[in-house]
Amino acid sequence: MRIRGKANNAAVMVGVCYRPPNQDENADEIFYKQLIEVSQLLALVLVEGFNLPDVCCKYNIVEKKQSRMLLECVESNFQTHLVSKPTREGAPLDLFVNREGLVGDVMIGGHLEHTNHEMIVSDS
Repeated sequence: MRIRGKANNAAVMVGVCYRPPNQDENADEIFYKQLIEVSQLLALVLVEGFNLPDVCCKYNIVEKKQSRMLLECVESNFQTHLVSKPTREGAPLDLFVNREGLVGDVMIGGHLEHTNHEMIVSDS
């Protein structure tokens, strides 16, 4: 989805990604390559559930090779990791941006209807 940003009316790409827990390294590599290409061309807000519980973006810690691939991709292509609190069963739903000012203050905003998922709320 593309939305119009506040700054310079530039297009902002919003991506939502779900990675199945059993996805193989080959599929990960293809996705990260596409993600890198998009993040170099457009302002990008990425909301994702990568199902790699050993990744800690805040402290740059991983245990597995597949998790290291994710962390390297994110570190190279995104400036800010905006959500650090759990949104479901102790795990965060990650929100990344590749340019400053794309998303305002982010808060975890209560349960989403009848699920055990927390909402992510932003003022912009």
